Amino acid sequence: MEAAVVKREGPSGGFGGGPGRRPGMPDLTTGPIGPTLVTFALPVLGTNILQSLSGTSNAFWVSHVLGPAALTATTNANQVFFLMMGAMFGVSMSANLLIGQAIGSGDRDLAKRVVGTCIIFFLAISLLVGLTGFLATPGILAAMGTPADARADATTYLRVIFMAIPIMYFFSFVQMAQRGTGDSRTPFYFALLAISMEVVLNPILITGFGPFPRMGIAGSASATLICQGLTLAAIIFWLHRKDSILIPRPGELRNLIPDLTIIRSLVFKGLPMGLQMFIMSFAALTMTSFVNSYGSTTAAAYGVAMQMWAYVQMPAMALGMAVSSMAAQNVGAGRMDRVDQVARTGVGYAALLSALPILLIYVAGPLAPRLFLPEGSPSIAIAQHINYFVLWGFIPFGMSFILSGIVRATGSVWPPLISMIIAMWGIRIPVAVLLEPWLGADAVWISFPVGSIASCLLAMAWYRWGNWRKSSLLAAFAPRGAEPAPDLAAAPPRVETP
Repeated sequence: MEAAVVKREGPSGGFGGGPGRRPGMPDLTTGPIGPTLVTFALPVLGTNILQSLSGTSNAFWVSHVLGPAALTATTNANQVFFLMMGAMFGVSMSANLLIGQAIGSGDRDLAKRVVGTCIIFFLAISLLVGLTGFLATPGILAAMGTPADARADATTYLRVIFMAIPIMYFFSFVQMAQRGTGDSRTPFYFALLAISMEVVLNPILITGFGPFPRMGIAGSASATLICQGLTLAAIIFWLHRKDSILIPRPGELRNLIPDLTIIRSLVFKGLPMGLQMFIMSFAALTMTSFVNSYGSTTAAAYGVAMQMWAYVQMPAMALGMAVSSMAAQNVGAGRMDRVDQVARTGVGYAALLSALPILLIYVAGPLAPRLFLPEGSPSIAIAQHINYFVLWGFIPFGMSFILSGIVRATGSVWPPLISMIIAMWGIRIPVAVLLEPWLGADAVWISFPVGSIASCLLAMAWYRWGNWRKSSLLAAFAPRGAEPAPDLAAAPPRVETP
C-alpha cells in the first residue's frame, strides 16, 4: 500500500505541499492520521519482514548444512555488518527527512539538489568503507573474540559482505529517499524482488546444487551480493523510466556537483542519527563478545534469539520510519499539530503491535527456536531461556523508537543520541558487567529490558519537555535576509480527523 494521494491546490497553483509537488505525488500532510500512518507503514513492515525472512533462510541453511560453528560465524559477521549499515543510517535518514521537508514546503529544486549530492556522497563513502572493511576483517573478528572454531568461516563470510557494502549502501539510500517523497510501496516491491532471489540462490550456492559450485558459507554472502546488485540496477532503471525526482535527467546533471551546504546538513544532522545506530550496533557487538565467552552453543542460541527479536521489532521499526517521513513533510508544511497527532498514534500502535509477536513467541515455547536449529540441539533450551528475560523489553523500546523518530524529523538529532548513549552505555552495558559475576549469562539477558525501559523514559521526557518543536532542517537553506521561520510550536492547530 501507499499513502493516499491527495490532489490539492498549493499556494502557487501546484499540488500537495506547494509548488514543488507534482500532481499525483503522495501527500502526508492531509487526511486522517491513523489510516495514513498504517498504509504508509505497511510496505515498510513488509520490507522488514522480507529482510528478516532472508536472514532466517540464511540461518536455517547455514545451521542445518554447515553446523553451529558456521551459524556462530554468520552471527558475529552480521553484527559487524549491522554496525557498518548503522554508521550510514544517519546520512540516509537525514536525506530522507530533508527531502520530505523540502517536498512538504514545495521546494522541489532543493529536493533534487539533495538527491544529487547524496548520490556522489554515498558512492565515495561506500567504496571507502567496503575496501577498508575487507582489509581489516581478521582484526575486527579477533577484537570481537569470535570463537576459534568459527573464525575462518566468519572471515570468509564478512569479506564477501564488505564487497557488497557499496551496493547495499546505495540501495539503502534509494529506499530511504523514495520514502522521503512519500512513496513506501516502490521500495517494498524491489525488496521483494531482491529477497525472493536471495532465498532461492542462498541454498543453491551453499550446497552447490546443480551446475553451481559448492561455496559453503561464502555462498550465503555471495547470494546477497548478486541479488542486491541486480535489484539496485532494476530500481534505478525503473525510477528513470518513471521520471522520478531521485534520478537526475540530462539537463539536471549539475545537481551531481556536491553542494557543501547540503553535505554539512547531511553530515551534521546525519552524524548524530548514524551515531545512534552505531552505538546500538556497537552495544550489540559488545553483548556478542560477552556471549562468545560462553562458547558456541550459547552463541548459537543467542543468534537464534536475535532472529526472533528481529520479527518482534519490525512493527515498531516500520512505524518509526513512517512517523519520521510523515512528520518531516508536516514540519515542512508547518503542521506541528499533525506531528503531535502522529506521535500519539504511533506510540499506541507500536506498543500494541510489539506485544502481539512477543505473546506468540512466549506461547510457542520451544517450538520457536526449533525453526532455526536442528532437533535435539542444546541451543534450543538456551534460546528459550534468553527470550523469557529479553522479549517483553521490546515494548518500551518500540515506544521510544517512535518518539525519537518524531523528534529527529524536525532536525533535533542530538537529544535522541544522548539518550541512547545513557541507555546503552550508561545503563545496559554496566548492568551486564556488574551482575555477571553473580548471575553469569543471565546478567546479559537482564540488561536488555533494563536498557529499553531507560531509553523509553528518556525519550518521553524529551518529547514532553524538550524544545525540539522549534527545529527545522530547512533553516540552513533560507535565503539571506529572509524572515525567520515561524515557531512551529506556537502555530495554531488545524483540526482534522485523527
